[in-house]
Amino acid sequence: MSSKNGDEKISGHQLKSGVAAWLGWMFDGLDMHLYTLVALPFVAELMGLTPDSGEVREKAGFIQGAFLVGWALGGGLFGLVGDRLGRTRALMLTILTYALFTGLSFFAQTWWQLMACRFLAALGIGGEWAVGASLISETWPSRWRPWLAALLQTGVNVGVLFATLAGHLLKDQPYRYIFLVGVIPAFLVLWIRKEVPEPEAWEKAKSLEKPTIIDLFRGKLLFTTLVTLVVCALSLSGHWAFMFWSLQQVRQLQTHAMEQMEEPPPMVEIKAKGSERTNEGLGILMVSSIVGNFAAGAMARFMGYRWAILLLCALYGCTVFTAYGTVRDAVDMLWWFIPLGICQGVFGLFTMYLPPLFPTLLRTTGSGFCYNIGRLAAAGATIALVFLPVADMRHALFWAGCPLLAAALVGLMLPEHGQEA
Repeated sequence: MSSKNGDEKISGHQLKSGVAAWLGWMFDGLDMHLYTLVALPFVAELMGLTPDSGEVREKAGFIQGAFLVGWALGGGLFGLVGDRLGRTRALMLTILTYALFTGLSFFAQTWWQLMACRFLAALGIGGEWAVGASLISETWPSRWRPWLAALLQTGVNVGVLFATLAGHLLKDQPYRYIFLVGVIPAFLVLWIRKEVPEPEAWEKAKSLEKPTIIDLFRGKLLFTTLVTLVVCALSLSGHWAFMFWSLQQVRQLQTHAMEQMEEPPPMVEIKAKGSERTNEGLGILMVSSIVGNFAAGAMARFMGYRWAILLLCALYGCTVFTAYGTVRDAVDMLWWFIPLGICQGVFGLFTMYLPPLFPTLLRTTGSGFCYNIGRLAAAGATIALVFLPVADMRHALFWAGCPLLAAALVGLMLPEHGQEA
């Protein structure tokens, strides 16, 4: 959308598209983190082992890695579907995909069945990012972009808060019941089908010949593609390694503290308290992230997307080093989740910064490809933390700050401005 649209009033079509994208991202966050809340204890239950088992940690990491791989592949798959069938139709398909397979996780009887369900659910979650971003960029004025970036990312945070609420309400139920909550987004499709039309820009362009992904690696665009890809891969690797394993560490800290009491409470109480601490940690991270989203938007307005991304990646990495450089108990660790969550506002900026880096007919492909390849790297980093030769998960989490700092350094090569919007 050209800058001249900056003075246009917001239409009903734009509002409906914005609401659809925001709700899609909210349910993304819901289904994304249901597994995080019960990862170690549920995998342990499926394997007939204890949550402290190294084999359980390994398989839980594999499942999360498979999820991130599916997330990456889904972005490319549904990006193609969105270009061919339309943004609204693709949005409906992504939501149905992640709702269906999150719900089917309830029936898993082995760890690899759970991994398959999480992988397939992630195809829809990853696809929704690319499709939702395209839907917004093709319907809303450019002057709204920094705040739209914050609002869309806040949708994910609100979804994770709903996941946390579900975890709290179901804390006394079998772990598998949490996945039934993930079916709820399917009902959103009925409203989208009725109320949200395809963007006018897509309707006009759908008959044109589209460039291919190979064009991202030709001419002047090659350098932009490579640098963007590396920055996304590094930042997402550090972020997801932290997001997954930090919550597992809080659970372990709480469980270990209660087990070391002179008169340890019953195991059912220990498990419930561990789940409570995990829910608290995720809730604190998400509330802090919402604050961070709008802080990041304000920074982008003041200093530009590029410098805001660099500064927040550097702050995120330094905060990880500081938080995990010292032995802390579960309560102390939760306090550190506040600045860590605020730094996560950086990921909202990618939504609006990446598309204009690429020509019009390569925007969905370029931004989706670079960001989703970053998720593949994040899958490797999440699994790699399991195999680091450390006795304490804190030591492994400490090193998650390295790729975040590296992203800030490589990001110095990012272009200041993209293509014309």
